[in-house]
Amino acid sequence: MSNSTPELCLCPGCALTTPLQPHCPRCRSRLYRRRPFSLQYSWALLITAACLLLPANLLPITQLINQGNVSYDTIYSGILSLIANDMTLIAIIVFTASVAVPAAKVVGLLVILSTISLRWPLSKKRLSFYFHIIEFIGRWSMLDLFVISIMASLINMGQLLDARPAPAATYFALVILFTQLSAKCLDTRLLWDLEKDNNDL
Repeated sequence: MSNSTPELCLCPGCALTTPLQPHCPRCRSRLYRRRPFSLQYSWALLITAACLLLPANLLPITQLINQGNVSYDTIYSGILSLIANDMTLIAIIVFTASVAVPAAKVVGLLVILSTISLRWPLSKKRLSFYFHIIEFIGRWSMLDLFVISIMASLINMGQLLDARPAPAATYFALVILFTQLSAKCLDTRLLWDLEKDNNDL
């Protein structure tokens, strides 16, 4: 006996749950069973973010001018300086926000996208849980840049003492932006489509 229940979808414009059809009956937005080119967009944005991780970590992230002497700090030299000044807790926070979290997001999205593309037999429920964690921690990813901005505004004393962001701050912000966009573009229902296909085998 065939199942006559129509396939439902969620309208991207007004969030109406409606049977799949060309356009939403309420707002006339285009309806899709799955977001078009979701996987391709996510891959492109993730690869871009991964490429930007290198300059974000190796280039100077802050510039300090102290009585005419210019010095630069990378993320790692800043962390080591905090440890040397007995501020280990702050160093751990900076390391987590600036190094561990961006790298974990890139690796996590890489595993999820690879699972969909290569049909790896990983737990789709667990991957969906990891994806929600990536989305949740994304809102805290700009913490390091906020610290730099606050520090620069507090210690800026004109020609005697001046602190300002260096090039790595821009790359770091772009890494955060592209990883967030990669997660936003991904239609996670593709994971469950894969689970359904595996069950049908």
